[in-house]
Amino acid sequence: MLLIYTHKITPRFTYTMKQVFTRILGIEVSFTTKVEDFIKHTGAKITYTKKPLQNEFFVRSNDLLFEQGINDFDIKISEWEGVPCFFGAGEGSTVPFDIFSASFYLISRYEEYLPYVKDYHGRFPPKESLAYRHVFLQSPVVDIWAYKLLEVLKDRFPDMEHKGRSYSYTSVIDVNTSHAFAHRGFVRTISGLFYDLGSLRWGRVVERIKVLVYPKKDPYDNFTFLIELHKKCAVKSLFFFQFATYSTYDKNVSPNSNKFRFLIKSIADYSKVALATSYSSFNNFDVLKKEKKRLSGVINRDIDTCRMRYNRTDLPDTYRTLIEAGFSDDYTMGYTHEPGFRAGTCTPFYFYDMNLEIQQPIRIHPFTFHDYAFTNVGGEDAILKRTDTLYQEIKKVNGSLVSVFSNELLGSNHKVDWKALYATVLDKYNS
Repeated sequence: MLLIYTHKITPRFTYTMKQVFTRILGIEVSFTTKVEDFIKHTGAKITYTKKPLQNEFFVRSNDLLFEQGINDFDIKISEWEGVPCFFGAGEGSTVPFDIFSASFYLISRYEEYLPYVKDYHGRFPPKESLAYRHVFLQSPVVDIWAYKLLEVLKDRFPDMEHKGRSYSYTSVIDVNTSHAFAHRGFVRTISGLFYDLGSLRWGRVVERIKVLVYPKKDPYDNFTFLIELHKKCAVKSLFFFQFATYSTYDKNVSPNSNKFRFLIKSIADYSKVALATSYSSFNNFDVLKKEKKRLSGVINRDIDTCRMRYNRTDLPDTYRTLIEAGFSDDYTMGYTHEPGFRAGTCTPFYFYDMNLEIQQPIRIHPFTFHDYAFTNVGGEDAILKRTDTLYQEIKKVNGSLVSVFSNELLGSNHKVDWKALYATVLDKYNS
């Protein structure tokens, strides 16, 4: 048992210590504000406050974990043995920066509570992030810091016990449009045909007619391929289906389509099915609840996991709404067009509500990369070079790699063979 002495135990302090020590490092931890309890403890122990008591393992604390509310920090980046870090601790601290405040800053998405200019869809732009601006977005620094801290602790306390964790890979399949042309009803089919004709999109006109007239499979219908590939690779997968009414940004097959419902049921026999929430539900709780209930009714199981359309989040409101709607897990934390670690970590974590100063009961699974981040990168080799770098970073800390692929991109005509690339990703990273 690792004992941590501090001058004040706060929700931020407890949340951070459990994430770093328990969830990342597998170390049992307890806390005390009593000097006498700390002194008589014979096992591994840390002082986390402004001044050390004696000559113990000491991390000089920043004020962040003992404050309430949001402050705009003047953050200066330094390095810890080549790894970017911030909140320097000065001389006397065993670790040269406040590793716990820095970890909390990234995992809580502290910077997303500060003023920023939203993008077209109301999202936090990656270029606004500390990690992007200081070129460590592609490193899970929170996990790297934790493992470096473990090394230093083991040097000081060789008998300290911890449970190691194993690397894991999860494949997320986004199904916001299950079919390009099929199962869309007479009105939408005719409207789409005339739109393609008016836009002189002759390739789509020909492909649409082939799908409707001849027994040609819809280009987005990759589900048999995906299921067979997942079986072959024994991969953990999640299919996120949008189950929404048609709107400007929600253009999937109607949830009333029996063929669409049968597809979802058949997928649920082989993989976990979750909800890809609609654009329309982002600010409409009733719509969100309706989509969740209807999808649950199709597979006859509760839906507890979701992804937000276009990876939109507005902290803390988005996660409060998801909790109220009955979701326990979310796979939205990442940037659509920038691979890397939006929250600085490759470890699932619970959402910390900065305004209420509590840990909320929804677990966030950060994804590592989205296929749309690589549409303009180049060929398959160039894409794999970038994903390989991310994979190696995660393997070093035995973290979790989550990839997001869209059945639309897998079925699109592109200079990259996305199906072949996806098969390579499973082969390389699912081990």
